[in-house]
Amino acid sequence: MTTNPAHRLAGRSALITGGARGQGAAHAQRLAAEGAAVLIGDVLDEAGEKTAASLQSDGLDVSYLHLDVSDPASWRAAHDLVEERFGQLDILVNNAGIIHVTEIGDETLEAWNHLLGVNLTGAFLGLRTMLPLLRKGTNSSVVNTSSIFGPSGAIGYSAYAASKSGLLGLTRTAALELAPDGIRVNALVPGGVSTPLNELEPEGGVVPETPLGRRANADELAAAVAFLVSDDASFVTGTELVVDGGFRTR
Repeated sequence: MTTNPAHRLAGRSALITGGARGQGAAHAQRLAAEGAAVLIGDVLDEAGEKTAASLQSDGLDVSYLHLDVSDPASWRAAHDLVEERFGQLDILVNNAGIIHVTEIGDETLEAWNHLLGVNLTGAFLGLRTMLPLLRKGTNSSVVNTSSIFGPSGAIGYSAYAASKSGLLGLTRTAALELAPDGIRVNALVPGGVSTPLNELEPEGGVVPETPLGRRANADELAAAVAFLVSDDASFVTGTELVVDGGFRTR
């Protein structure tokens, strides 16, 4: 029996980190449109509240909470809110991330640790903290947002590439450990993505090396996340869904 895509996630609860804008906001819109009750977490409180209010005005069940993914106490507060509101967690999207461009010889330990603390340790803390609620969930699923620079690397992106590569290892290990609980864990591996920061620079970034000749729109990545967390991907775990316009085939 085929499920109506508009209702694939009906009755599910979801937490999306880095949800105030960009990819995270697109994921929130898509999952809520498919029926999920969504919490978006971020440190950008004004933007997060605005995004939640906008989606609520469209009739979607989306709320905002302050969440610093690098802070264990912030994760514990998020756990308590999810438990109070839903009693369980069905979907966790570890999307929060930061970036800076510095070649290895000029990289500082402080900047390196800060980036890994958000991009990689933040996902670990999310998995560890939310695991009891995921175990209570319905066909629970986790998506970790990596990047094509994880498997491929890029000049000037040592910390970022290391964090995104680390997420792939975390994803595979979590998939093995959590399979007995029926929890699926996968990685989204985007290529270039259009954001307000780069959408006016069509020739920039990885576009020249992308066979499809453009960046992805955030809603194209949201569609991939919606698939991964839905029952349509019920036999998919421990893998990487690459959405890069052919970048890795070049």
